[in-house]
Amino acid sequence: MTKHRHIPLKDLPPGPQLSDEESLAAARAFAETMKTRHTLRAFSGEPVDRKVIEAAIAAAGTAPSGANHQPWFFAVCESPEVKRQIRIAAEEEEKAFYSGKAGAEWLEALAPIGTDWEKPFLETAPYLIVCFAQKRGGIEAGDDRKNYYVTESAGLACGMLITALHLAGLGTLTHTPNPMKFLNELLGRPATEKPLMIVVVGKPAKDATVPEHALKKKALSDIMRVY
Repeated sequence: MTKHRHIPLKDLPPGPQLSDEESLAAARAFAETMKTRHTLRAFSGEPVDRKVIEAAIAAAGTAPSGANHQPWFFAVCESPEVKRQIRIAAEEEEKAFYSGKAGAEWLEALAPIGTDWEKPFLETAPYLIVCFAQKRGGIEAGDDRKNYYVTESAGLACGMLITALHLAGLGTLTHTPNPMKFLNELLGRPATEKPLMIVVVGKPAKDATVPEHALKKKALSDIMRVY
């Protein structure tokens, strides 16, 4: 039998030391902070220090994953030319989507948000972070092994990325043109990686707005039940 080395858990404070009251206060404070997170579609274009992006991706890299293989890769796009190419390719897919490919029900669901095929934010925002889910990889750089729970793991990392960016005072938008295989070609990523989403990052424009529809959140009783 293979022996598995374990080490004492030492780096989890202050969680274990909190009283029930302190834990509740911390959880509620975090919930209130996250209520201020909104999907942004109007970016100022103001520069953002790349170190902030790197720190947020480092946080995302701590997400749990199947067999700890960490099946994700984040392509940070800051070049105006690269962003332009992504916008052109994405809008081509979006034109087909909004011209009927999506179906009436889907387009009806999107109507209150007021989106269309034009995606200027793909060029305006200082950064596009293309998140790839890796079908193959492994825990060591250069490994070529099957990864497990790939979409689930990469999705968790993306959620942590968006949270970290929000806590850093930046606005985000998750953009998912369909299909997204053009991103592999544009960014030179292997076929074993699946583009999961483009996280658009930057500071909000002065005239940025939020659709009223997007402010509607389900009540706790609608998303939770104790068994």
